Amino acid sequence: MAASLKTDIEAYVINKVREKRTERNLSQSELAALMNMTNGFIGQAESSKSPTKYNLNHINEFAVIFNCSVQEFLPKEPFK
Repeated sequence: MAASLKTDIEAYVINKVREKRTERNLSQSELAALMNMTNGFIGQAESSKSPTKYNLNHINEFAVIFNCSVQEFLPKEPFK
């Protein structure tokens, strides 16, 4: 069995971004455009089959776009 491409915390962040994106009715392409990223980046990040993930700079930019705290994208407790 292959190892997961994303850690638990990476998957958590990606799912939180997806929640915010869908609440705002933004497509993956629309969010990528707001982030000045390639058209497929968000889709790759949201795919469990891709190793693409977000970094701290991405999380900061998401907080600016969604007008919220960066803390909204992180879990309250660490993963063990």
